[in-house]
Amino acid sequence: MLRSTALVATIGLGILAAPLAAEAQRAAKIPIVGYLNPGAASGSLVRLRVDEVRQGLRELGWVEGRNIAIEYRWAEGKFERFPDLAADLVRLKVDVIVTAGTEAALVAKRATGMIPIVMVDPGDPVASGLVASLAHPGGNATGLTTITPDLAAKRLQLLKEAVPKISRVAVLWNSALPVAEVALNEMQAAAVALGVELQSVRVQGPSEFENAFAAITKERTAALIVFPDPLTFIHRELIVNFAAKNRISAMSGAREFVDAGGLMSYGPNYPDMFRRAATYVDKILKGAKPADLPVEQPTRFELVINLKTAKALGLTIPRSILVRADQVIQ
Repeated sequence: MLRSTALVATIGLGILAAPLAAEAQRAAKIPIVGYLNPGAASGSLVRLRVDEVRQGLRELGWVEGRNIAIEYRWAEGKFERFPDLAADLVRLKVDVIVTAGTEAALVAKRATGMIPIVMVDPGDPVASGLVASLAHPGGNATGLTTITPDLAAKRLQLLKEAVPKISRVAVLWNSALPVAEVALNEMQAAAVALGVELQSVRVQGPSEFENAFAAITKERTAALIVFPDPLTFIHRELIVNFAAKNRISAMSGAREFVDAGGLMSYGPNYPDMFRRAATYVDKILKGAKPADLPVEQPTRFELVINLKTAKALGLTIPRSILVRADQVIQ
């Protein structure tokens, strides 16, 4: 009888312990995603970039704090912090690292050859050595790029069509990024065909904007194209305010510049790209290898025009371009 009672008790304890053990095992296996971001935790990049990744993960069944954890590392606009931030994520042995922008992707790639990396807007990942090819990345990195043929030339063409009288255009670009120089050369070829002279204005850090703006005003340039990258994106309000103050027609590759008061933008939907990054994280966490996941290129581009800004600049945007706009801000 005592033996039977002991047996029942043992079985009972085993039944009670089983869910607890399983729960502990599940908790121990919650995947950790590292997020290497150029912005600040309190900046607009949280809403425009980070929240989109979270939303994409939720749509795929991954809920932060429940079945997935996210470790955020913020450079706060100081890109020299990236190596230490990336090394910290590697020490934590995160399951995946998500990167925003070229610099973050390059630093993460140098920090680890083992942890999968999901890149968002890494510039030209082939030219920079991040992947072997878009179709077959071949290493531990994959993701989504904005690189497409003739995109820079198309922006110049649209700006010229919107403001036909322009003959000189300043191009503000981050010379620390090799892909920007490729885009500039592409735009230069289009400029010759359009009869437009380009003024190359380089920046590599926040402290260089003042001199860049001075160079533009010195030449009395009436139009500006801003190459999108984390540096110019973080300081978009500074750039837009400069353009407004000097009555300069500004075109960018990200609609957030237009929301801030810029004249036009033409480029991919960046929030959508960050949301789609979650699909790569999902596939990798379910066993897929980055080497086997092709790098995605945008197939649709948005043209956004700010008529309020056009009015302030004394411009009348031709109807031929307004009817092609995806959104017109009144």
